[in-house]
Amino acid sequence: MSPPRFKQGLVVGKFSPLHLGHEFLIEQAAQACQHLLVLGYSQPELPGCGRQRRQRWLDARINTRYAHLQAIAIDEAWVQQRCTAAGWPHRTMPPNDADDATHQRYLAWLLTSVLSAECAHPIEALFCSEPWGPACAAMLSAALGALVQPVLVDVARAAHPISASRIRAEPAAHAHHLAPEVWADWLPRVVLLGGESTGKTTLAQALAQALHTEWVPEFGRHWWEQRGGHLGPDDLLHIAHEQCRLEDDAALRVARAGGRVLVCDTSPLTTLGYAELDNSPAAKALRHWALRPYALTVLCEPDFGLVQDGTRRDLAWQQRQQAWTQQALAECGIQALKVSGRVEARVATVLAALQHSG
Repeated sequence: MSPPRFKQGLVVGKFSPLHLGHEFLIEQAAQACQHLLVLGYSQPELPGCGRQRRQRWLDARINTRYAHLQAIAIDEAWVQQRCTAAGWPHRTMPPNDADDATHQRYLAWLLTSVLSAECAHPIEALFCSEPWGPACAAMLSAALGALVQPVLVDVARAAHPISASRIRAEPAAHAHHLAPEVWADWLPRVVLLGGESTGKTTLAQALAQALHTEWVPEFGRHWWEQRGGHLGPDDLLHIAHEQCRLEDDAALRVARAGGRVLVCDTSPLTTLGYAELDNSPAAKALRHWALRPYALTVLCEPDFGLVQDGTRRDLAWQQRQQAWTQQALAECGIQALKVSGRVEARVATVLAALQHSG
């Protein structure tokens, strides 16, 4: 392998989402530089691509693979926290549709006023797969007082014929252009809600079988049994945290297996329901967890009474739960798919909804 051509390189993009074309560009830059800064920003944040999520992708796919590379996802709040020099003239990150010159001036300000510590040496090369590369390198050369060489990598997108905008428009159709760690966050998730004994677990198992995927069991039931049926506020918070962790772990396994959907038997919204109906002080903290988004929310109707298995309360409690869940979904603006009848009919209804949504 030839020695690196540059002491310090730079890659800039939105990475919304980070796809294999981005990774190819970064890999080429990493091979050509002793040190490399990868910088991602977007204003506004694009759907499903918030700063923390973009940073997680960069950490999983980039920062852990290259010791001489630093990949950072930033947003306006991050910049304001870091900025100790004179602020950007407009004090806001330029919008995505701002002209190239505005973005180039902002980038130059970032590098000199906010990110100087992230560069081990003066920037010598700008790597990109876009036509704006040479003009941006010229602007940076003037602003930084030293030559920044543009290095264009696969502008024709021959290695990975994809763009982030196409992925955002049809995630499932382009999942093969995403690493598993990224696709796991975009993987459509179907959540099943409803009161006790409304057939959620039975439906989850049947759906997982029909869709050739995994289903995530309800952690709260397991924890209730472990705690002998006595749950305090801290237990409810633990249940919500673990439910999300188990769901994310399952999503990554499904993504690595090339799956296209994940079935979730309940969500933290159910835990919030228990807290509010029982007047638990944990309710306030649980509201954040309960806003977790899903591609499809299914509300199981209580149309076959209450099957008592020794862990459930009574029919009146089931009805209170059902009413609370419907009201909570309405308040969150979530239009749930209602399913009723035998499990075969419920499966058919969900599969039809998934097919219709693409």
